[in-house]
Amino acid sequence: MYNEKKMSQKIKLFGMFAFIPLLAFIAVVILPFILGIIMTFTNTTALGLSFEFIGLEHWRVAFSDSNFWNSLGITFQYTIYTFILTNIVAFALAMLVTSGLKGQNFFRVGFFTPNLIGGLILGYIWQFIFIRILPFLGESLNLEIFSSSWLSDPNRALWTLIIVGVWQGSGYLMLIYTAGLMGIPKSLVEAAELDGAGFWQKLIRIKMPLMAPAFTICLFLSLRGGFMIYDLNLALTEGGPFRSTQMVSMQIFDVAFIQRNFGAAQVQSLMLFVIVAIVAIIQVKVMKKKELES
Repeated sequence: MYNEKKMSQKIKLFGMFAFIPLLAFIAVVILPFILGIIMTFTNTTALGLSFEFIGLEHWRVAFSDSNFWNSLGITFQYTIYTFILTNIVAFALAMLVTSGLKGQNFFRVGFFTPNLIGGLILGYIWQFIFIRILPFLGESLNLEIFSSSWLSDPNRALWTLIIVGVWQGSGYLMLIYTAGLMGIPKSLVEAAELDGAGFWQKLIRIKMPLMAPAFTICLFLSLRGGFMIYDLNLALTEGGPFRSTQMVSMQIFDVAFIQRNFGAAQVQSLMLFVIVAIVAIIQVKVMKKKELES
């Protein structure tokens, strides 16, 4: 057992176990974040060839960019739908694979598999499905809803991203919900059954309150994933048609590397960071309160 009474021993222990990870965190996260803030007030480029203070010019350009606000609104729509649907589907799948169903381990692997496929590959696979397979089935079976490609329809293109996002993300959240369900003491469920509790009573009054930590993690992950989507957006729709599916991450990328306005892009990324941080903090605080109440 370590004797940590002396300051020198504490410093030695810190140097042995925490110094290198802390140094890496500072180099990879803290310093780039600080440099990014400085970039918003200068005309510096990614190569750092010029460095001139220009005040709030980048902030003015970023706030007046209508494409940014439009993409932010689309991102909110996508996040809300995927946030709700992914958690509902994931929880339903978790209930299914913990119900004693024959071959449930096989189903767990099958439902989780889409999460192992990279967003770019997944996007191209589903692009082929939406462009070729579904229209063919729609014409063959006389289904008007699939008679034309959803990717070419501004009113439906966003739903292609939502469908694929839910399909990809629900398997991962299912594992977390499954762990939460398996961690519930069987004695509590059996006692409720002896008292005459039905399926819904056991679910709402016993299982869901005891799974509050799992809900906290899953809701946070689905929110973060919704706001930060980029690779699937790029591969499946490329922001089209007519910018109807251009998410905020793609918009920031375009401003930085296509328009070559790194300062304005950095401002918009900071705005996205603040929005995501506020939403995540509120969600975690609300769910932590629910955990204490349960």
